[in-house]
Parts: sequence; C-alpha cells; structure tokens
Amino acid sequence: MATWKEETQNLAGSDLVLIRGGSGKPLLVLHDELGYTGWMSWNEELAKDRELIIPLQPGFGKSPRQDWMWRHRDLANYYLNVIRELGLEKPDVLGFSAGAYTAAEMAAANPELLGSITLVGPMGIKPDEGEIFDIFACTIKTCLRQTVFNYEAKEFSEIYGGEMSPEQFELFEDARAESARIGWEPYMFNPSLPELLRSAKNAKLPTLLIRGSEDAVVPQDCIRKYHDALPQADIVTIKGTGHRPEIEDSAEFVAAVKHFLA
Repeated sequence: MATWKEETQNLAGSDLVLIRGGSGKPLLVLHDELGYTGWMSWNEELAKDRELIIPLQPGFGKSPRQDWMWRHRDLANYYLNVIRELGLEKPDVLGFSAGAYTAAEMAAANPELLGSITLVGPMGIKPDEGEIFDIFACTIKTCLRQTVFNYEAKEFSEIYGGEMSPEQFELFEDARAESARIGWEPYMFNPSLPELLRSAKNAKLPTLLIRGSEDAVVPQDCIRKYHDALPQADIVTIKGTGHRPEIEDSAEFVAAVKHFLA
C-alpha cells in the first residue's frame, strides 16, 4: 500500500485536516457530501504516480466548521487559498458529487490557478430534466443505497456493509448537517454557475466529466448542462455503475482518470 498520512495544518485562517499519500504532481481530491470514506483501491492506484491531497471538509467531523461559509462558492474560495498557502503549482482537482460542485466553483473563480478539473457525478447545475436526489429527505441508510447501482461491489460492502457504528452515524449526520447548511437553498446548485464558468471556458481549462450510467443521484442532464458551459470537456460514462463509479468499477474509473491526466 502507498504510504499515506493524516495531518492538521492551519491554512487560510483555520485548522484543516489533510490526508496525503503517494508522490508526484499534486492531485487535490474533494470528497462528496457524505464525507471521506477512507483510502480505497482507486486512491492507491492514482497515488502510484500522483501525490493525493484530500482535505476533510470543514464541519464534517474532523476539520472544524467555519461559520462564515454559507455557500459552496465560499468553500471553493477557501480551497483556492489553501492551494496558494500550500504552494501548489496548478494542481489538478478531482471532485465527487458536491465536491465536484465545489471544484467547478473553484474553476469559475480562478481557472488560472488550476491544472485541470475532473468532475464525477457533479452537482452544482440545476438540470432541466430530472432532479438531483434529495439526500436530506431519507434515512442515511436509504441515502447510501441510493448512491450505488452495483451492490456487489467489494468496496461498497466494506464501507457501508454491516451495522453502522455510533461513530459512523455521527460522522454521516455531521456531514449531512453541514451539507444542508451550505447547500439547502437552492438545493445543491448555483443558478449563476453556468455563466460564471465562462472564465474556465475562455481559459480552455482541461475538464473531464464522469458519470455512472445508472446514477440515481445526479441526472444525465447535469452532464449535458456542464458540457454546454464547458464545451472543451471530455465525457466518460462508466456502464453498470451508479453515483459511486470509483468503487463500483474502480478499474474503469482509474483508467479514465489516468488517461485524462496523462
């Protein structure tokens, strides 16, 4: 296994817990609205030639909540300052779901600071057809099962199988509470984002859009609207997977990301 470590640094005015592993050009990984699931096989594969830097989002149970953050745009600007203070030179950014929403806001605010963005099942833009699944209107177990199509995936059972411990439950609920605080109204999208992404479009920021073919959380129309805003983007659909292609078909996911980053 690649060596990874957890560390806490004071960055952009607050303590931030970071998971760091691997070596090479930095790849900033933004977890989804349910929090960091741990170092998985896809992390291991990408860390063979990249340094993965995974901030644990403020308010999700380890990094302290920042009361001034009220929108994903605020979180995005915080992470842009983290990039500056860490001295990262044009890092690539890989974001999942609400983390992809944050990555898109980063690209809209300052595309010149980034090397590329990979958005996996991205929230952030309101679809014209279908709706982004409401993660707050159900129990956490129902929510977790909604995120996958391939229930036989080994790492799905490792992460979410069996009885949930009180500690796991509290972390999930911390994550949902913070996600609700910054993403409730409007629900997990920014009506200005398609127009704000013009700066990333004009900068021709390399972009990859990834979606599981059976994603029940983010409709296909979200990908279409992201591509309208960022026509330079490549699109990869991973067949037979839901909202978590990185654990449902890790090999296809890693191959798509490595091909793009190469």
